[in-house]
Amino acid sequence: MRMKLTAVNLDCADPLALADFYARATGLPPHEGSDADFAALVDGDRPVLGFQRVADHRPPTWPDGDVPAQLHLDFDVDDLDEAVAGLTALGATLPAAQPRPDRWRVLLDPAGHPFCVSPRKRRGR
Repeated sequence: MRMKLTAVNLDCADPLALADFYARATGLPPHEGSDADFAALVDGDRPVLGFQRVADHRPPTWPDGDVPAQLHLDFDVDDLDEAVAGLTALGATLPAAQPRPDRWRVLLDPAGHPFCVSPRKRRGR
């Protein structure tokens, strides 16, 4: 059996707000059927990132683990420092704990989910 990943969905308190953050960060447009309970970003005609309302959502407490992250997203960027500055301007936070700041940076989205940005590897390097 072979499965094809079609989307990753994140629990949150405010799906439209979190979708807006990731739309501005990635350039992916929102799905036209997004609403206050479920919002999605699309690539072409496929949803790729979804955000679902959870009434008792408790943000992850990375890195201490009281509320585990359970998953995180990884993104490639052209310039690590520039990406961190742009993402924090959009509402992400940069926690003090950075396991490998020379290779990637961990940020928290506005709902508290950790995600990583890494320099895009260029061919011939």
